[in-house]
Amino acid sequence: MHAAHGHLSVRDYGASHGSHDHDHFQILIGLGGVLELEVAGRGQRISTGQGCVVPPGERHDFEARHGARCLVLDSRASAWARASKAPPPPAALALAGYLARACTEHLPRAQHIGPALLLEAWMPPTTSQATRPRRAIDWEALARWALARSSSSPSVSELAARVHLSAAQLAARCRAERGQSTQQWLRELRLAQARAWRDEGATVAEVARRSGYRSPSALTAARRRAGI
Repeated sequence: MHAAHGHLSVRDYGASHGSHDHDHFQILIGLGGVLELEVAGRGQRISTGQGCVVPPGERHDFEARHGARCLVLDSRASAWARASKAPPPPAALALAGYLARACTEHLPRAQHIGPALLLEAWMPPTTSQATRPRRAIDWEALARWALARSSSSPSVSELAARVHLSAAQLAARCRAERGQSTQQWLRELRLAQARAWRDEGATVAEVARRSGYRSPSALTAARRRAGI
């Protein structure tokens, strides 16, 4: 993925069920068929001329029982947080058709500038009012709150509510201010706390229970993936 612009592609979805999350925004616009989505527990259908923005860290399930084709943009541009609640306007839908052709016909210039153009076409109009300064996030206080509830594994939405933001806004702020996704930040907190408890003499089973892992093996696997 290009760090500044993102990556455009045309993807075909089938009847096989899929489920994943990622550390970037994913924008989908329907080109044909119907794609069934469930994003963070919310159901959504994307047919031709419809679209949605999936924020970073939000697990989503998807399937297309009779097949579906979508224009997909994977982007780290934090401005997509403002567009995540708005449906694609006509300008974005018209542009999507051209960008889909650019992908299938390998038009390099259109693929290069297309992500920025799509964001510009999708964004809601700005007001003339002066932008209010953003409220600072006390990351240390948020970390203490999350670790005090580590056994119940607080969700990204719960973390966001704690600092009066949406999950998408927190994800964008975390990427900009901490250099990682909210899920990665939370995972590192939990593993650091688990290591501290282990150093204090707690058993692996006790540490797994207290830090919210379903089993000692799950904790061990998580530490191995993180290189701890």
